[in-house]
Amino acid sequence: MAKKTGPSNPHLLKLIAELKRKSIEESSGVWKRLASDLERSTRIRRVVNLSRINRFTNDKETVVVPGKVLGSGLLDHKVDVAAFAFSESAIEKLKKNNCDVMSIQDLMKKGVKTSDIRIIG
Repeated sequence: MAKKTGPSNPHLLKLIAELKRKSIEESSGVWKRLASDLERSTRIRRVVNLSRINRFTNDKETVVVPGKVLGSGLLDHKVDVAAFAFSESAIEKLKKNNCDVMSIQDLMKKGVKTSDIRIIG
C-alpha cells in the first residue's frame, strides 16, 4: 500500500474542501486552482517575497498566494494580500503600507469577484 501524500494539516484540509465547494457553487476556476495548488506537498508549495508581489501587481489589486508570503523586499503601492501563511516581517511591512492582510478564508467571505483576483507564485 502506498504512503499517503499531500497535506495532513487539518486547517489546510478544511480550506481545500471549502475552496472546492466554492468553485462548484460559483463555477469558478480560480477557487479550484487555489485548492489544487494547496494540495501539493509542502516542498512544492509556493513561497513569495514582497518584492515579487511588488513587481507583478498594480495599485489596489487583490493578490492570492497559495502558500507563504515572506517579508523580503519592498512594496511601493497598496495591494490586498490573501495567503495561507505570512511571515511576521511580511505582515509588518504590509500593514505599514496600509495593505489589507487576510487569510484565503477571509477573502472567500469578502465576496471579491474572481475576475479581480491575481494568483502570484
